[in-house]
Amino acid sequence: MTDATTPSPVSFPVHVARLPRKGMVVTVEADEAQRAALAGVHDLLAVDRFSTTLEVTPWKQGGVRVEGRVAAAIVQACVVTLEPVEAAIDAAVEAVFVPEGSKLAVPAYSAEGEILLDAEGDDAPELFSGDTVDVGQLAEEFFSLAIDPYPRKAGAALSPGEAEEKHGPLYDKLKELKKKL
Repeated sequence: MTDATTPSPVSFPVHVARLPRKGMVVTVEADEAQRAALAGVHDLLAVDRFSTTLEVTPWKQGGVRVEGRVAAAIVQACVVTLEPVEAAIDAAVEAVFVPEGSKLAVPAYSAEGEILLDAEGDDAPELFSGDTVDVGQLAEEFFSLAIDPYPRKAGAALSPGEAEEKHGPLYDKLKELKKKL
């Protein structure tokens, strides 16, 4: 995932003060270079398609609500065989942003000083600084969360002997240490 200093390959900043009262729809279709960058950032073999459609609307005192979907077709390496595994991503995107210093971002506290959270309630608003919110980066974050961290090709499994076999540099070092003792 990209960090705050590296812009997202699918960056799409929305100027909050210029946002129409009824909001706007943002559509991002990643080109070949953006898809290649996404594949590199997320350790994928390929990103064949990446698109997102987001509705960006004003929310309360200077805030922004973003809702929509991100869809992608990706190719990952199987964790067992390293063969290519194709996967489809279709994830909902939903977030609320408020400017830094907003009273809407201050968490609620109990009388004992504990932060009160409602597990069933909405997420707390995220903070943004400056005058823009990067909705492309937000879509990339939801894309990243939807990627299977352990993709397996259909029918791929470790044989019982492989699972118990002990090899590799760490095992070799431990074996050497054991001999010295």
